[in-house]
Amino acid sequence: MEFKTTDLCDAHDDVQVAEPQLRHFGGAARFAGQVTTLKLFEDNTLVRSALEEPGAGRVLVVDGGGSLRCALVGDQIGELAMRNEWAGVVVFGCVRDSAELARMPIGVLALGTHPRRSLKRGEGQRDVPVRFLGVSFCPGQQLYADEDGLIVAAAPLA
Repeated sequence: MEFKTTDLCDAHDDVQVAEPQLRHFGGAARFAGQVTTLKLFEDNTLVRSALEEPGAGRVLVVDGGGSLRCALVGDQIGELAMRNEWAGVVVFGCVRDSAELARMPIGVLALGTHPRRSLKRGEGQRDVPVRFLGVSFCPGQQLYADEDGLIVAAAPLA
């Protein structure tokens, strides 16, 4: 994938730029795709169900409320996302199995790691606008992430 978030920011004044609090955990530091959103708290049931669908190069943006008390994505969910051709997963929360995620050719951004798995209540919302780190993420937007940051645009950027 050929792009640099720095160049995209220079060329497009209207992109949103996330505050630099997310860390890379996947094997692909550079990824982009159309946004699909989830809003949930300490329950990754919807994460699994979304990633069971064909990704077609999309990016799943998970607003986990910034919780640092459990992980919302681990190696099994990472493998599921990879098999179903998702470009990446952005988690406003934690991941686990970070060594395994680092070996997968998929983008994974999160606040940190936590060894505890999440609850399984099936609660949350899908395809709703979410906001964290100074960015409003809406389904259908285009997300670009690389070593320098994460940006979001209303439509794909040339």
